[in-house]
Amino acid sequence: MSDTEANATAELFKALGDPARVKIVNLLATSAEPVCVCNLIEPLSLTQPTVSHHLKRLMDVGLLEREQRGKWAYFSLRHEAVVKLSAVADLEGVCC
Repeated sequence: MSDTEANATAELFKALGDPARVKIVNLLATSAEPVCVCNLIEPLSLTQPTVSHHLKRLMDVGLLEREQRGKWAYFSLRHEAVVKLSAVADLEGVCC
């Protein structure tokens, strides 16, 4: 892994350092379709501006894709970012 790749991956993990963001990623990962920001407010028990803040942070590190549909934004996980996280987190058989 190059230094650039390591830094980008570290930024992904930093973004996941907040429980709300982990929940967002889980909700998106378990959804078959992109999820409207309006459908994240209740499960997270957060206000719309706070949910939007967390989504922006996840977007900034390249973890999410955003699609505008009318006045609402819909989010899904970026396949490339999920593959990167999976590769780093898959440590099965490496130790002990």
